[in-house]
Amino acid sequence: MSNLLIRLFIKDYQNLNDPQIRLRYGKMAGIVGIVTNMFLCVIKVIVGLISGSIAIIADGINNLTDMSSSVITLVGFRLSSQPEDENHPYGHARMEYLAGLIVSVLIIVVGIFLMRSSIDKIIHPVKLVIDNITLAVLILSMGVKLWQSLFNAKVGKAIHSITLTATATDSRNDVITTGVILIGVAIVRFTGIQLDGWLGCFVALFIIWSGIQLIKETSSPLLGEAPDQHLIEEIASIARANPHVLGIHDLAVHNYGPGKIFASIHIEVDADGDLMHSHDMVDNIEYEIRRRLSIQCVAHMDPVRVNDPVVCQVREPIKKVVEQIPGVVEVHDLRVVPGHTHTNIIFDAVLASDCRIPEEEIRQIFEEAIHLINPTFHVSIVFDRAYTRL
Repeated sequence: MSNLLIRLFIKDYQNLNDPQIRLRYGKMAGIVGIVTNMFLCVIKVIVGLISGSIAIIADGINNLTDMSSSVITLVGFRLSSQPEDENHPYGHARMEYLAGLIVSVLIIVVGIFLMRSSIDKIIHPVKLVIDNITLAVLILSMGVKLWQSLFNAKVGKAIHSITLTATATDSRNDVITTGVILIGVAIVRFTGIQLDGWLGCFVALFIIWSGIQLIKETSSPLLGEAPDQHLIEEIASIARANPHVLGIHDLAVHNYGPGKIFASIHIEVDADGDLMHSHDMVDNIEYEIRRRLSIQCVAHMDPVRVNDPVVCQVREPIKKVVEQIPGVVEVHDLRVVPGHTHTNIIFDAVLASDCRIPEEEIRQIFEEAIHLINPTFHVSIVFDRAYTRL
């Protein structure tokens, strides 16, 4: 059913890197949620009016509130697709993360209300009686909600949407809630023990916990989480594919929302090579990253003197020091500035985010190793932080 809907309503559905295709996926998921929740609402209200069951009517009205998640999803995708403007030059794609955050908060609110009603049932127990019509409607509701959850999870995974993942969790929680009601009915019928309130508390705690987890997931991109390692490896692979690239460093990736990723990278080239050729090569790498990954990438060209005798002399000892110091990831931009009384050995040292060794202590270790080569060599280090793992 899910694949059929995707093929029917999304042209070129396999082109997931296209922002417009991704937007169509999001809109379709929102509309499907609205339609299915409206269907459940109408069915439950009609059956409730015929059977005189207030419980079914109330559950039908609850499906109207479930529609809010789908409406938020639809609005979130719509707003996130708005183009750049003067105040938001990187676009509005992060609106999708905000939509997911709102859905996550709604899940916690539902859990709190369920907890209150469950505690009330424990204090004031009420005999749980469900007739065959009510039972059939509950089973139908579970089936539709289960399909909703699987559908949103499938689409959310395909387009990497946190909002749809949150909506899928909301539908899954509805399935669990209804399932616990049915378990409570079975226990009453076979044992006569009323556990409805206690089971409700257990489900409420689970729903609140899942909402808190979703808030962590949806807020993480807004805070600036680490980029996906597979994406980092793809960018690095494209850059390193050119045989004239001597090395890469300082790769930074900034996520402004789905389909709005910006990156910067430093590419090392031979300082004695043709400047125009190197510039053209760097331009081609930028273009290839943009074409294959839909990432706006800016590449900085770093000239490296490959055959400088002093650089060749200090390169290996510096590499050994890097291997000995925990938390020092790499060294780059190694260059030499000779003088009358001393020679400056200048380079950048990249520190891991969990490095706890003071920078001054690291500097002294490098200086001691360099002075063993030549006492007139002085070390000048610029410390960087590793924003990605190359």
